[in-house]
Amino acid sequence: MEHASAGYSVTIRVRIKNIPGKLSRLLRRVGALGGSIAEVVLLHSEFHFNIREITINCSSVEHAEQIIRHAPTVEGIELISWRDDTFELHRGGKLEIASRTVLRTHDQLSRAYTPGVARVCAAIASAADKAHEYTIKGNFIAIVTDGSAVLGMGNIGPAAALPVMEGKAILFKQFGGVDAFPVCLATQQTEEIIQTVQRISPVFGGINLEDVAAPRCFEIEERLQDALDVPVFHDDQHGTAVVVLAGLLNAVKLVGKELPQLKVVINGFGAAGVACARILLSSGVGNIVPCDSHGIIHRGRKEGMNLIKQNMAEKVNPNNEQGSLTQALRQADVFIGVSAPGVLTPDMVREMSEDPIVFALANPVPEIDPEELQGIARVIATGRSDYENQINNVLCFPGLFRGALDCRARKITEGMKLAAARAIAQAVSVEDLGQGRIVPDIYKEGLGALVARSVSAAAAADGVARVSPSLD
Repeated sequence: MEHASAGYSVTIRVRIKNIPGKLSRLLRRVGALGGSIAEVVLLHSEFHFNIREITINCSSVEHAEQIIRHAPTVEGIELISWRDDTFELHRGGKLEIASRTVLRTHDQLSRAYTPGVARVCAAIASAADKAHEYTIKGNFIAIVTDGSAVLGMGNIGPAAALPVMEGKAILFKQFGGVDAFPVCLATQQTEEIIQTVQRISPVFGGINLEDVAAPRCFEIEERLQDALDVPVFHDDQHGTAVVVLAGLLNAVKLVGKELPQLKVVINGFGAAGVACARILLSSGVGNIVPCDSHGIIHRGRKEGMNLIKQNMAEKVNPNNEQGSLTQALRQADVFIGVSAPGVLTPDMVREMSEDPIVFALANPVPEIDPEELQGIARVIATGRSDYENQINNVLCFPGLFRGALDCRARKITEGMKLAAARAIAQAVSVEDLGQGRIVPDIYKEGLGALVARSVSAAAAADGVARVSPSLD
C-alpha cells in the first residue's frame, strides 16, 4: 500500500458510546485498515455518548472510501458524517481580494477615488515607471497558464488548472509577501498566448508562466521577455532547476565530490529537464547525459528530436554516449528524474558510481520508491512532501520574485537563478546538513528574504536592476 498522505485525508464525525475502550478500538480499526490518524477532536460530551471528529490520512480516494465504510462498524460507534478535507479546503476557492485601504470618511474617498486619484493618474501618464510605486504593479505577479501541462495530469485545460494557480498565488503571498493572481487562458496557441499576456502586462510587475507544455513554453517565455520590461519566468523550468542545483550543491558536500567531476544523467528532457541541464552547465558541471523515452540524446540522433533537443545536444553529452537509460547510468554520479514513475530500478542505481545521488522528482509518483534505494543510494530526493529532501519550487519562486520586484529588475538572468540556488543551499546550516536534509524546510524562517537579497544583488551585478533595494 502507498504511504498515507494529507492530500487524501478525510474527517469522520462519529457518535461513540461513553464506554472505556470504544475510541481506542475505533483507532485500532483505522490503523488496521492502513489509515494514519492525524487528529482527534472532542466536539460534544454527555453521559451516554461522545461526539468526535477524527482526521485520517489515506493513500488514495479508494482507500479513504474503504476506511469510511469499514472503520465505524465497531459496535457502539455511529458514523454521523464525513468530509474530504482537500475538497473542503478548496470549497469557494482559496483566494479573495482584500483592500489595503479602509475608507471611513468622504475625505478618504476623495483621495482614493475621484477627484484625488486623477492626480496620481496624471503622474503615471507622464512617467510610467511611477506605476511601480503608486499602484499594485510594484508587488503584483500574473500566474499565467493555458492548462496544457498541469502537475502529473497533463492537458486538462484552463478551468481545471485554476486550483493549482490559486495555490501558487497563496505560496507567493505566504513565502514571499508577493501578491499574485491566476490568469488561465482559453487558448493553447503560442501567438494568442503571447499577445494576451502583452495586453494585460501593464497591471503586473512580473509574469510567472505555469504549466505550459514544451516545446512552446520555451518560445513563449523568450519572446515575452524580449517584448516586456518586467521579469518573465517559467517556473516549471527554472524553479525546478534552481532547487535541483541547490540540493545538488549540498549533496556533493556529503559525498566529497566537486561539480566539475560529476557525470549527471537527466531523465526526461522537456521543460524542466532542459532547464536543469542549462543551470548545471552554468554552475560548472561538464558531463551531462540527457535521456528521454527514446534513450540517450546525442549528436546525430533523429528519433524524437526537436529544435530545443538538437541545440542542447551540441552542449551536453561531451562523449556523445548512445543507448538506453540503463547504459547512461553506468558509472554516473547523479540521477535527476523529471520523467515518469517506475523508470528507475535498484539494479540500475547499483551500476552508478560510488555514493550515488538520486533525485527522483516525478510527481506524484517518483521514478522509484525511495524505500527501494535504502542502502544503495547515498542521497535520495523526491518532489513529495512525505519523504525527506523535497525538491519543491516553493523554495525558489517566492523569494526570487520578491528580489526581482524589490530592485525592479527588467528580467531574470542566469546570475539571478544561480544566486537563488546558492542562497537556498546556504540556508541549510553545517549542523543540519545530512542525508535527510540537503535543502531547507519550506517553512524555514527568513528563507524568502535570504533568497530575495541574493537575487537583488545578482540583478544589480548583471545590470538589470532599476533601483537599489534596501537589504535590511
